[in-house]
Amino acid sequence: MRVLYFTRDYTPHDHRFLSALAATPHEIYALRLERRGMQREDRPLPPQVTQIPWRGGQKPACWRDYPALLRDLNRVLREVQPDVIHAGPVPTVALLAAFSRRRCPLVSMSWGSDLLMDTARSRWDRWCARAALQRSGALLADCQAVANAAAALGFPRERMVLFPWGVDLTHFHPGAADDLRERRGWQDAFVLLSVRSWEPIYGV
Repeated sequence: MRVLYFTRDYTPHDHRFLSALAATPHEIYALRLERRGMQREDRPLPPQVTQIPWRGGQKPACWRDYPALLRDLNRVLREVQPDVIHAGPVPTVALLAAFSRRRCPLVSMSWGSDLLMDTARSRWDRWCARAALQRSGALLADCQAVANAAAALGFPRERMVLFPWGVDLTHFHPGAADDLRERRGWQDAFVLLSVRSWEPIYGV
């Protein structure tokens, strides 16, 4: 099976998904919508993943770029002939895939803020998300709040898959902090560890 993984930029999350897909027997292709300011991931793609050169992925994308991007996406899809397209965020990347000419299953993936924040900005953003979801066979969501937002846009819950990110227990596990508490004098303190990046969108 040929899987086209279509994402907005290249982040550690994309690397994790592509590494997992690379471990399957499927042919994996990667497509990047844009290249934004700060580079968030510098590890190369897994060698089993084929990066597709195309019109996108070189600079930030704006709505006026979408007609030309859609034309080139149709060319890519003719050449790659994917059996399934995995695309997200929903109102941007999945929207492009949803309006492509290639008729194969579309699995949309919400990155959280796309359905929880972006769709609250305007009717246009809500329309884009709803249009992408209407043409999606399934939705991957990382929490119940995202699932609720998709349901509010009319997407059926029985076609949603929830995958909470979770914690890597080889690095963080109960009991490991006792020695650290003692060294820091925190035995009676309430300690909160935040591993979230301190970008404004997260409100840390």
